[in-house]
This record gives sequence, C-alpha cells and structure tokens, in this order.
Amino acid sequence: MKQNNDPIKDVTPKKNKSFKSAILGGLVGGLVVGLLGGGYLYATEELDLGDSSTQESGLIDSNGKVTTTDVSVNVTSKVTDAVKKVEDSVVSVINMKEQSLEGFGGVFGSETTDSSAESNLQTIGEGSGVIYKIDGDKAYIVTNNHVIEDSDAIEILLKDGTKIKAEVIGTDVWTDLAVLSIPSDNIKKAATFGNSDSIEVGEPAIAIGSPLGTNFASSVTQGIVSAKNRTVETDIDGDSIVDWEMTVIQTDAAINPGNSGGALINIAGQVIGINSMKISSDTVEGLGFAIPSNDVVDIINQLETDGKVVRPVLGISLLDISQISEQQQESVLKLPKEVTSGVVVGQVQAGSAAEKGGLQKYDVIVKFNGEDVKNTISLRKGIYKSELGKEVEIEYYRNGKLEKTTITMTTSETIS
Repeated sequence: MKQNNDPIKDVTPKKNKSFKSAILGGLVGGLVVGLLGGGYLYATEELDLGDSSTQESGLIDSNGKVTTTDVSVNVTSKVTDAVKKVEDSVVSVINMKEQSLEGFGGVFGSETTDSSAESNLQTIGEGSGVIYKIDGDKAYIVTNNHVIEDSDAIEILLKDGTKIKAEVIGTDVWTDLAVLSIPSDNIKKAATFGNSDSIEVGEPAIAIGSPLGTNFASSVTQGIVSAKNRTVETDIDGDSIVDWEMTVIQTDAAINPGNSGGALINIAGQVIGINSMKISSDTVEGLGFAIPSNDVVDIINQLETDGKVVRPVLGISLLDISQISEQQQESVLKLPKEVTSGVVVGQVQAGSAAEKGGLQKYDVIVKFNGEDVKNTISLRKGIYKSELGKEVEIEYYRNGKLEKTTITMTTSETIS
C-alpha cells in the first residue's frame, strides 16, 4: 500500500504579503544548511596524524594499505547541546486506518472478528509530534490535526524504536493542532516551550522530526528564524477556497513531508514552534512555517481540558461579496455601488446569536465590533476574538440601507 506522508495542499502567493501557503503534511527534515559562523560553533582537539611523510602520502599501515586514524574528534556546539535537550521528546506519529483484506488470496480468511481487527490496520500517513508533559501514568503529545485526521488508530514511534498506541485527547482544525496521550512508562523527558514572542529574526532555528516518515525519524535541520508573525492563507476544508489565515513563524530550516507536528527549537533547546506548513513549489526554497509556541500552549491547554476549542459563533453561513456578480449585488442584495467588500449572510441557524440579533438571509455584514469586514476570513477572526457572553455591534446592509444590531456572542452548544 502506498503511504501518504501528510498530503501537501497547494499554495499561491498573496498580494502585499510575502506569500500564501497551504497546510502541508509532515514538515521538517533535510540537510543541515549553513553555519552559525564566528568560530564559536565548534571546539576540536588537535590531531596528531604522524610525521609529515605519512600526511603527504595519506594514512597507511606498515603493509602500505590505507587505514584510519584512531584519534577521535571531540566536536561540541550549541546546536548539538540544544538537540540533546529535545531529541528524546520528538516522536513519529503513525496514522492507521482499517483496510479491507480482500485481494490477499484468502490468507487472512474471509471474515474479520474483533480479535483480528487490528490486523486490518494499515499505515496511511506518518508525521511527527512532541512530548510536552508527563502527568502520572500519562504522557501528552502535541502534533498537527492533519497528521492524525481520518485515523482509526494511531501509533507513536519513540526515538529508541519503541511503538506505543496513542489516544486522541482533542483536535482543532482551525489551528491545525491535536493532543494525544500515551502511557508514561519509560517516558523520562518532556520538551519545554519557550516564549515565541521573544524570538528574534536571524536567531538560530533547529527543526526535529521525521521527514518522509519513520525511515528518517529524528532528523535534524538547522536554519534561522526568517520572519515573525507571517500571515499564511489556508484551505481548511479542501474545497480549494481560502477560508482561514494562520499567523506563523517563518524559517529556512529544511521542511519536508512527514515532519508536520515536529519541533522548531531555539538554541537553548526550547520549543518555539510546531512545524506545520511550507510553500510547495519547484521555484521556492527555504520557506517553512511553524505555529508559534505561545499559540500552541493556549490551544493544547484547552484541548486537554475540553477535548476541543470552544469559540463564539454567529450561527450563519457566509459568502464573500467578491463571489457575487455585480448584477446580483444590485438586483438581489440592492447594495450601493460604493460597497465593494463585506460578507453576505446565507442561512441563519434557528436559535443562534445571529437570529436573536435580527440578522436575515442576504444581509451584507460590513463591520463587526467596530472593525471593517473585508471578507469571510476577517469576519471569522473577529468572531473568534470576541468574548463569550459579551455584546458586539454589527453593521450591515439590508435592501440597500445601512443598519446596526447588537448581538450577544454564544457558542454552538447554546443553540437550541
């Protein structure tokens, strides 16, 4: 069976921003590129390779055969020290799904019982993860949501080669994060998170993960923090329409399929990001992205507690004005010609905050909580930033007239 090491979704450049990217499955990996310079990286012992005649002719033994020197080189660096602090906490995450046994010539029999169900599991994808917490008999792992989605079972491959079954604690599609748990037996070390707000552009960045799957587990790549607070547009539901923007750390440390969910660390060995994306193009090099650690910590704490991230919702379906023809904008929505951006209300869910606030189908939202609504992405961001139970003001056009309403933000669980 052909394995899928996290499918890469295509991305395209974005106007007035450095790029537009989509979620890629498995990131990190490749070769170490570039030195950190200045001579502080490496401390080596002087080598005694014998007399000058031996050096001129190569190292040979008494029979004239080429041989090796028994002098060892003690190479130490800040990079190797940082990797040693984290490498045991970075794991491979194996996504498994039940597959039909038909076509195997009846080797496994024609029926599947509960006791043989596990024999039907096949690997459909591989990514990476980071052990970040040991609590009693459980150890917790953060990875990407897209690494484990659609799985029937998940296995964790530790650095020492041990395989352990994992349990899904919670997932969040919007931030592309997931939390797993495994038994804490023999788990001796958990990674620590650094403050991603404190990182500096140009500082060393080291990526650890499993490029192309478990065959290359625990690969290390080195680069720098190329930029902070990059905005990357992503297609969450796979319909080829951008519906979310993620704020990420940009790095030139090599990123490859199979490393999604792996660690991006600083020179102190702290996790500053979870590798999640790259720009996939034959003409692009060194554009990888990681979810900042401060965002990761906020999400995984919620996933541990609730199994999901509880966000405010309006309870409506959305459509960008740009997707509506000018003729329909005039004849159906009756929008003034000067209105060129906003979000059209589609269906309004019964009992939702939108219904209680008086919003109707074909209303065009142009402001949310005092901020202009340019498209569905900006409206979602405004909704998710609002506080549950708090009132927000919404400005919208209905039949060509600008109106306002005040809505109390609720969750989907409160919709009756």
